[in-house]
Amino acid sequence: MRAVPRRRRHRRRRSEPQSSDADARPGRRVAADGDSRRDPRPRHAARAPPHRHRARTGRRLCAIARPSVDRHSLGRRAARARDLHATRLRLLPHCLRSGEQLRSRSDRDWTAARRSVPSSVGCRSGRGAAARLVARPGPRLRRVPSGSRRDGRWPRGAWRAHQRGPVHHSTARHDEPVSLVPQERSEATRQGVRQKPDAELPRTDHRRGTERPGRLSVGPQRCAVKARAFLAAASIALAAIHASAQVSYQRIVKAESEPSNWLTYSGNYQSHRFSPLTEINRQNVGQLKPAWVYQVRRTGIVETSPIVADGVMYLTEPPSTVTALDVRTVRPLWTYTPAIPTDVIVIGSPPVNRGVAILDETIFFGTVHGHLIALDAKSGAVRWDTIVDDNKLGHYLTNAPLALADRIIVGVSGAEAGIRGFLDAYDPKTGKRVWRTYTVPGPGEPGFETWGGDSWKNGGGSSWLTGSYDPALNLVYWGTGNPGPDWNGDVRPGDNLYTCSLLALSPVDGKIKWHFQFTPHDVHDWDSNEIPILFDATVSDRARKLVAMANRNAFYYVLDRETGEFLTATPYAKQTWADGIDAKGRPRLRAGTDPSLEGTLVFPNIQGASNWPSPSYSPLTRLFYQPAREMGTYFYKGESKYKAGEPFVAGGGRAVNGDDAWGAVRALEATTGKLKWEFKLLSPPWTGLLSTAGGLVFGGTEEGNFFALDAETGKPLWDLQLGGAVKANPIAFGVDGKQYIAIAAGYAIFVFGL
Repeated sequence: MRAVPRRRRHRRRRSEPQSSDADARPGRRVAADGDSRRDPRPRHAARAPPHRHRARTGRRLCAIARPSVDRHSLGRRAARARDLHATRLRLLPHCLRSGEQLRSRSDRDWTAARRSVPSSVGCRSGRGAAARLVARPGPRLRRVPSGSRRDGRWPRGAWRAHQRGPVHHSTARHDEPVSLVPQERSEATRQGVRQKPDAELPRTDHRRGTERPGRLSVGPQRCAVKARAFLAAASIALAAIHASAQVSYQRIVKAESEPSNWLTYSGNYQSHRFSPLTEINRQNVGQLKPAWVYQVRRTGIVETSPIVADGVMYLTEPPSTVTALDVRTVRPLWTYTPAIPTDVIVIGSPPVNRGVAILDETIFFGTVHGHLIALDAKSGAVRWDTIVDDNKLGHYLTNAPLALADRIIVGVSGAEAGIRGFLDAYDPKTGKRVWRTYTVPGPGEPGFETWGGDSWKNGGGSSWLTGSYDPALNLVYWGTGNPGPDWNGDVRPGDNLYTCSLLALSPVDGKIKWHFQFTPHDVHDWDSNEIPILFDATVSDRARKLVAMANRNAFYYVLDRETGEFLTATPYAKQTWADGIDAKGRPRLRAGTDPSLEGTLVFPNIQGASNWPSPSYSPLTRLFYQPAREMGTYFYKGESKYKAGEPFVAGGGRAVNGDDAWGAVRALEATTGKLKWEFKLLSPPWTGLLSTAGGLVFGGTEEGNFFALDAETGKPLWDLQLGGAVKANPIAFGVDGKQYIAIAAGYAIFVFGL
């Protein structure tokens, strides 16, 4: 069969009269009267509603004669079709490289671009395809010299819209520039405060796809004036935010007088994790709803407990990224990610970061490769970067530093790698180390006699959490971790001081004023890495300065924080390893509870009756709110030999089959540990608690529920499913006279308000 080329039909010019020629040519058809063959779309692409071409259906076509072809009109329709397709703009990823221009593309490239973009991008505003914003071609990312691209860890095309934030109301407009601070920068930038971001996208005229592009509504000069006015207003707003971010030591000491801010990891130096704000209370908590959600840019376990200072939230993303957010607009002011080696060693914990500290105009945080870094709070520029210790030996940092008047105190993690734990203090201005106190004493130091042979060299005693501080006594209170190796104490006879202990240290020189060991010669990996809570109360008709801790070994302890005197200990969860606590605070061990080759069932389990999630103390109810874990483990004893940079453990554990684990929020009388009420949970919690002056306690679950309880009775008042496990500590803050509650869940930070 021979193919016959299709003849082009004549297209009438507008100046020609309507043809009345009725002579038909065989094989040619035209539409019936009233059924126009013209393209029904508007002449301009910007006014055309997006749709797909479909096969035409309708009346039967009849054959008519056609006049001869006018060669001047050949290709006119094809040219118009090309013009129509040329006005389509390709979708661009949010991590667009600097210097790349927005431009139109051919239909072929447009089709290819659509295939490379996730389907969720086009409709993320929730308003349908016809209402998508179209960026005009022309503007470029203006480079500000700073040394490198915006973020070298985001290669072209590697973005995902569902991992990016902020996610909030689709109609919100935020035009402030975002600063992405790279690890490498010029010497001038390192020495001073960087005033400009690495890249800016100038404001562009945005229109809906159904509007006629035509000309701008204002002339170029007027547009430039408006742009300059906008930039000036934005600069003034940012300057106002930055000028107020002067968080002095005295402000932190009096944190209770600034309820709208959350200035430390636990809210205040006493670690109460209590908010004096009352707007959200028992009567209206049922109306609580999400105010905004910020999706972190990194994957991993999000355990951050943000701080909020003067309208700016500073949070950490896994493993060691710091982001500053404007809480009014949810715009990132800057983001800093250090260069983490690909062979970083993190043993005994997932690669996480639990928070930052702020002092004056500086943010302090630790990294998983063993660095302590100080950033400018305004711009994210590095002020100093200090190596705490060698990560090749297993040293790393997960806890938030504790910022005092002239000291930044931080503890090192890595007991499961066989390190010798310590606490460090650094000068906040220079990053120079002021003192180091080892949590495992060496030869000639008090407590060295509690270690056999050379076991002290790899004795563990690392730190997972930050500490508390009493400004009046000028004492720092810090918990320490387990001895090494885990689960086999044969190679380290003795009590193994100062592991599984609470230390009271002088921030001036790091000397230990007193210590209390909760679990001497620990063989169950129970640590003492819980937040110590400081409060004053009357005990036996005597006013006392107290420190309380719900230890992982399932006992709740109350001590005199001036002297370290033991006052009381009460079980707050199921335990089978001790017959009680004697008058001096030492446990009376139960026989047959040590790990064995066959496995020994003991309660609590390896993670303990509590863990790193924070408790809360309300000075109004005088109750200690504790997330409790009810779970047992078969403990196994093994052998281990130390090798630098490898796990130094000697055994392990197995969950109890057929005995379902569960959890609870328990309210304890702060001075005695007596149970006031409990709220049961389906599984052992990994969420800290927050109490408020509104009579509420906030908490969460691994199933993704975030809830509020009555602080007096434990009655559930409100809950919401967040769609991701809640493994963080909630905080409260205020802005513009409104109270908000924030919590991390899944890969996002959720903020709630009325």
